Amino acid sequence: PEIAHESSEAIWAMFQGYLDAGDFVGADMARKFLQMGYTRARRYANHKGGKKFDGAVPDDKKGQSGAHGRAELPRSPEDPVKAESARIFYDKWKAAREDARYVAQMAAFKARVSATQNPSESARS
Repeated sequence: PEIAHESSEAIWAMFQGYLDAGDFVGADMARKFLQMGYTRARRYANHKGGKKFDGAVPDDKKGQSGAHGRAELPRSPEDPVKAESARIFYDKWKAAREDARYVAQMAAFKARVSATQNPSESARS
């Protein structure tokens, strides 16, 4: 959990820095890395070695997520250290998603994207 705490704090500081700079894309990537820290730690908490599915990914499915017809391996007894690491990342991920500046910058970003994808709609406003 110490490494998870250090990593999540470092990513959180980057997230805040991106928000301070008005860089929504950077902040969103930092939020995504907090989410990834949570999901990876949960994977290792649930499956010793982190392997969730039986067998290799089919060649035509490499680079895509999902089971691709492979059976899910049985869960191992939960690893409490990995579960605590997941909780640390989850708390930071949740705080990032709910951060008022992040929510405002996301709304502004979505409005800009929508205006560029539908220029006739923004001209009517």
